[in-house]
Amino acid sequence: MTDATLPAEKAVRSREDGSGGKGIPVSVYIAIFWLVAMVGIAIFADVIRPYGITSMDLGNRLARIGNPAHLLGTDELGRDVLSRLIESIRVSLLIAFGASLISAFFGTLLGFLAAHFRGFVEQLVLMLADFQAALPFLILSLAVLAFFGNSLLLLVCLMGFYGWERYARIARGLAISASAQGYAAAVAQIGASPARIYLKHILPNIASTLIVSMTLVFPEIILLESSLSFLGLGVQPPMTSLGNMVGYGREYLTNAPWIMLAPAFVIMFTTLAVSVVGDWLRDRLDPTLT
Repeated sequence: MTDATLPAEKAVRSREDGSGGKGIPVSVYIAIFWLVAMVGIAIFADVIRPYGITSMDLGNRLARIGNPAHLLGTDELGRDVLSRLIESIRVSLLIAFGASLISAFFGTLLGFLAAHFRGFVEQLVLMLADFQAALPFLILSLAVLAFFGNSLLLLVCLMGFYGWERYARIARGLAISASAQGYAAAVAQIGASPARIYLKHILPNIASTLIVSMTLVFPEIILLESSLSFLGLGVQPPMTSLGNMVGYGREYLTNAPWIMLAPAFVIMFTTLAVSVVGDWLRDRLDPTLT
């Protein structure tokens, strides 16, 4: 193969993966833009929201999309769909981010404990992980929320236990592998504490894998919260979330579909964007993939 053919092959590969020659596919740019927009909306919701989420305009009940006063229409009480959608994005992302961080922290901690102590502790963690993976989490969530009631804090903590077994298995396996490589043992020989070894030396080396795992769990938590809110056991009025809006709008699907379709599209595009970015990060950060 001559040097003259290399630029041509690179150009062909760039066109095939849609990267435009910069190594990042166009779909990933679009996904990142969407996620940045969602985070921006969540942060500045109080500023960009045109109306309060409980404000009623009875003269414009069930106004259609494109109404001068209500761009995304209104519901049967005259509440602005756009305002409620903006607030729902903030609440749903708050739940998803909070639950993802709790799940990652809890799972990684248990994984490190299993890798450090081995023996009985390791078997206990693996047994709990198997139990968690085998248990239908939606049914467990329905039971807990029905028994203890609904609150935003309880919902975030409950969602935080979703997917922790993935982090635990990954953290355990990578921590054992890192210990076998020798650098962790070398640090231990100079007197470093186990906490310092795992937090300062092992965790930074496996952080990329854990971040990719978080991008895979994040959309699942959004869908799970949406399912619970759709069933009436998630976010409770007067608060609103994307799933809450979908569940509320299903009663008006025939005569006011915009009430349900607007949050449904946001759920679909947000979960798709996170999945696209997570898949791209996995390909970029995993050295075993070419």
